Amino acid sequence: MPLNMNRDVFITCAVTGSGDTAGKSPHVPRSPKDIAASAIDAAKAGAAIVHCHVRDPETGAPSRLNALYKEVTDRIRQADTDVVLNLTAGMGGDLIFGDVEQPLPLKEIGTDMAGATERVSHVAECLPEICTLDCGTMNFSLGDYVMTNTPSMLRAMAKKMTDLGVRPEIEAFDTGHLWFAKQLVEEGLIEDPVLVQLCMGVPWGAPDDLNTYMAMVNNVPANWTYSAFSIGRNAMAYPALAILGGGNVRVGLEDNLYVGKGQLGTNAQLVEKAVQVVEGMGARIIGPAEVREKLKLKKR
Repeated sequence: MPLNMNRDVFITCAVTGSGDTAGKSPHVPRSPKDIAASAIDAAKAGAAIVHCHVRDPETGAPSRLNALYKEVTDRIRQADTDVVLNLTAGMGGDLIFGDVEQPLPLKEIGTDMAGATERVSHVAECLPEICTLDCGTMNFSLGDYVMTNTPSMLRAMAKKMTDLGVRPEIEAFDTGHLWFAKQLVEEGLIEDPVLVQLCMGVPWGAPDDLNTYMAMVNNVPANWTYSAFSIGRNAMAYPALAILGGGNVRVGLEDNLYVGKGQLGTNAQLVEKAVQVVEGMGARIIGPAEVREKLKLKKR
């Protein structure tokens, strides 16, 4: 297999996520003010795209309140530093089953199911340049949590995103998610240029070993643009692997809290380390203006 290294690389910083990390590191931002500030610091460090969730400012718990997204969006857009805004649309598909003998009724704490219109209501209000589309259902991490995205729900959400003029970023956690993403493109629900994020190492999706990573890469059509990341201990090895396979880079506190062994990092520090890897391999970091041109994004 020939080496197909990407020489013009953009970095996405996933700023805060929705995982149980806010109590594990003082650097994980909670409030809209802190999320926006961390995103701007990441952009100054070299991130062309910032991928944002929101949290309850008091508890740090994941949230999908439109007002929080709006404040994050406004603060980032009012900053002097240019960056492409990517908002998650992955919330509202969470099922927590009961125990193994009585899976129903579902547990109220943690279960959060919303319709397609509600799941993209903050996208319609904020009109980011990009929003994510988790392209499948999977057993997600521990316990009885299932990340739920049915084919009908994904078709409806993809159409709404495209109609809004917001570029979907397909989040693929396994090869079947890429298979369905191709179907969405074939049906005209996602338009060119197609953007995909390969999400590696998330239990129980695609593991982040080399063979599985290359299986994912080989299922990405040649005319699509993709990035790749892994979580946890392999997160800072993946920038090199991503560009060697022809992709782009994602780092950030959504995926990994550490900039080195035992050393908690900030989003900006994680981006700085990724920049060092990319440039050390002889590739060039591209900024938000070139990303907009490449992906035909609408700056607002």
